[in-house]
Amino acid sequence: MPRSTLSGTLFVVATPIGNLHDMVPRAIETLQSVTLIAAEDTRHSGRLMAHFAIETPMVAYHDHSDERRLEQLLAHLQNGEDLALISDAGTPLVSDPGYRLVHAARAQGVPVVPIPGACALIAALSVSGLASDRFSFEGFLPAKAGARQRALEALARESRTLIFYEAPHRVLECLKDMQAAFGDDREAVLARELTKTHETVRSAPLAELIEFVAGDTNQQRGEIVLLVQGAPKRADAELDAQTQRTMEVLLAELPLKQAASIGAKLTGLKKNFLYQWALDNSQKS
Repeated sequence: MPRSTLSGTLFVVATPIGNLHDMVPRAIETLQSVTLIAAEDTRHSGRLMAHFAIETPMVAYHDHSDERRLEQLLAHLQNGEDLALISDAGTPLVSDPGYRLVHAARAQGVPVVPIPGACALIAALSVSGLASDRFSFEGFLPAKAGARQRALEALARESRTLIFYEAPHRVLECLKDMQAAFGDDREAVLARELTKTHETVRSAPLAELIEFVAGDTNQQRGEIVLLVQGAPKRADAELDAQTQRTMEVLLAELPLKQAASIGAKLTGLKKNFLYQWALDNSQKS
């Protein structure tokens, strides 16, 4: 749809995820110059506005906003007013509200302009030490245990680095479900409270990371990003006949994790390698 000659511009503005010094100058200038700011939580964002002496009026816009609020914002834009969209922290639309507004604005020919800045998943990936050439951002996993476990099982053979957001009160259970789906030895990273005073970036095999988090309740607080190493390449064609037979016998009698552990002792192969082989073959059968 062609742009209306009177329409304003919708600016999608990233804000700091913790350290206010990460606010980019262009974001400050934009928020000062627009007519209205659509904020996920006006009370939360009020502190940011006060810090940077931004006096632009704000209105709440979040996942539970109704169509009426959406239409109000679109009307402002069609009347030639520039608007900014912000979330509580980081880049809007990345597991935050905003998709409906951006989609509707573009459909009406309104220019939508990004003002880049902080993003927790990218910050975490950059310091994780995991492969960053290919990754999959999965956002928040389901809150219910059964649905979460099924989602993780579906990702067990994904070779890209996996990135998740998780609520602090669920992080330990989530890590345990990851251990069950991916195995003890899959490398994972806990990136917590990034850019803040109590920032933690801890890398370890899942079994060790669970011990670390379980042993320190402080690691079960704050904003959390979890990253998991991608699965190794499929191993089903790489075992000789005798080793395959050994694993088949073990898997018929023992849980997968125990079978992989004993198989590693019998064959001299890596436990994680045999665990992945068993996962691949159990999902094929």
